[in-house]
Amino acid sequence: MGKLATFSKPLIFQSKLLCFSLIYLFSALSLAVYFTFSATKCVFRWSPSEPFQAPLFLYPSSYGEHKHAIPTTRNSCNSPVYFSDRISMEKCRGLVVASAIFNDHDKIRQPKGLGSKTLDHTCFFMFVDDATLNRLHYHKMITKTSKAFKIGAWRIVNVSSELLYESPAMNGIIPKYLIHRLFPNSKYSVWVDAKMQLVVDPFLLIHSLVVEENADMAISRHPYFSHTMEEAMATARWKKWWDVNGLKVQMETYCENGLTPWSPNKTYPTDVPDSAIILRKHTMPTNLFSCLLFNELEAFNPRDQLPFAFVRDKIIPKLKLNMFEVEVFEHVAVEYRHNIVPGWAGSGPRTKMASPDLFGNTSCGKCEGYLLGMWGESHD
Repeated sequence: MGKLATFSKPLIFQSKLLCFSLIYLFSALSLAVYFTFSATKCVFRWSPSEPFQAPLFLYPSSYGEHKHAIPTTRNSCNSPVYFSDRISMEKCRGLVVASAIFNDHDKIRQPKGLGSKTLDHTCFFMFVDDATLNRLHYHKMITKTSKAFKIGAWRIVNVSSELLYESPAMNGIIPKYLIHRLFPNSKYSVWVDAKMQLVVDPFLLIHSLVVEENADMAISRHPYFSHTMEEAMATARWKKWWDVNGLKVQMETYCENGLTPWSPNKTYPTDVPDSAIILRKHTMPTNLFSCLLFNELEAFNPRDQLPFAFVRDKIIPKLKLNMFEVEVFEHVAVEYRHNIVPGWAGSGPRTKMASPDLFGNTSCGKCEGYLLGMWGESHD
């Protein structure tokens, strides 16, 4: 009689350690392949819906919307104007994302990272003047015979140049700070300067930076400055505004009426924001803050970082403000350089220098107390 044949387990299954090692190896290889070919580079998605992989708009090669992105150094996260599209704007009842380009100063760039349902529940509006509209028509991105312009996600709203301020920068302030009036039925808004391109779904931004933080408004801190006076000096030094004497008058007015330098005793982490992206819940304090800030900008100049702390600290009721870190700002948007248009260098207003007694000769004028406090010196 022959012996019954016996079957033993293969050697590979006789060692638990070897089995686990092989499972780990195959898992690691799978993840490596995924990260190599995935467009998002993420294992777990933030959005519950898959994002759009196809481009929202096919730009002509001559337009150059992809040029001049500004690199970042951080790699970790720690209206007084009539608009023809008023009816469509009033129909926005949830979230609106708005931007503006005047005098063809920037390119129209499409938001990225949108969930598959975001466009169905979000209004994207881009306000432009005649000069910008003509440039879009030149590149055959729109036809002037159309009654409604749309480029990718953005609905284009043409604002007649006859109804605008002389300053293109001031014209951009209208939708930036009167957005609650232009979209009276919207509950939330995201303002995006035209030099910025969103790369995160706006619903996620509102939820994480406004709703979760129980804030009325969210805005980034300035990457370098904490004091309003620092921003004012930089504005004059880098000729961001031509009327230096006007800047002096503005700062002295604020100092005389109670503006104080930033200190750790203040409720907020800085007095200077980076206002390229503003997220709002349209509440009474937020709307009041926006209106008061607009009044200051119209009275002095469109540099909105200068009156920010003055209005914020004086307003009643107080604003629930989330001033998030710069690293967050740099991860939710990409910054691009402005268009370079021939003839701009000498076409703007001539710089108006401040009077020789900028700080009152021997003293620092009406801002002496502010400057001494900023420098940490005694007032005795």
